[in-house]
Amino acid sequence: MSEPLRVALVAEGPTDRIVIEAAIARMVSPCRIVLRQLQPEETLPFGRRGTGWGGVYHWCRDAVDRSGGSIRQDVLFENYDLLVLHLDADVANSWYSQAGIDDSAKDLPFFQPCPPASATTDRLRQVLLRWIDETSVPPRTVLCTPSKSAEAWVLAALFPADPAVRKGNLECWPDPEARLGQQPIRKRIRKSTRDYQNHATDLEKAWPALCGSLTEAARFRDEFQAAVLIHSVSARGSRES
Repeated sequence: MSEPLRVALVAEGPTDRIVIEAAIARMVSPCRIVLRQLQPEETLPFGRRGTGWGGVYHWCRDAVDRSGGSIRQDVLFENYDLLVLHLDADVANSWYSQAGIDDSAKDLPFFQPCPPASATTDRLRQVLLRWIDETSVPPRTVLCTPSKSAEAWVLAALFPADPAVRKGNLECWPDPEARLGQQPIRKRIRKSTRDYQNHATDLEKAWPALCGSLTEAARFRDEFQAAVLIHSVSARGSRES
């Protein structure tokens, strides 16, 4: 792939962008990526839709309205090769009313035992697909659903000796973010763009190991790489025709 891969990202927050961008950078290396976060909008402190899963919901519904009912026809694909939609698995425990949303579907919250993490993430992916009025993942779109949150990926990447990581079933740990603040003082990090960005290279280097131990990281790897391959074949065909 000679041209940079253009990726649009819809995520819960700016720290999620750092984690996901590090993963993508490792997966497409040595090729370059150009990633833009559409939600929360990069040009506004919190984006006009706000942050969190509620912001993702509103972006999805706006995209459906903009594209006339099918997100696969969205104009964003004129400028981007792939779209990544992110949603943490802990959203399964939320109520729409917590985000000020009135949705008649009532498909949140839902409780599924863990392990396996997929019991929750499979169902959450269907919820996310409903938000974009799709029943299956549309072309040029990749879902990213860390369990229970992207902080599990950060914890496993930066603190592999942490007891919660070494014990296994980290994807079922209820609050991986709390473990970040319980590390030795000199190594402790906060969930902040500054701290995450300072460790972006470490996150990128650790990505293959994460895919070996965390099922949702592996699923994101497999589905993203498949989407990149399809895009590459399509782009090559367009150039040759």
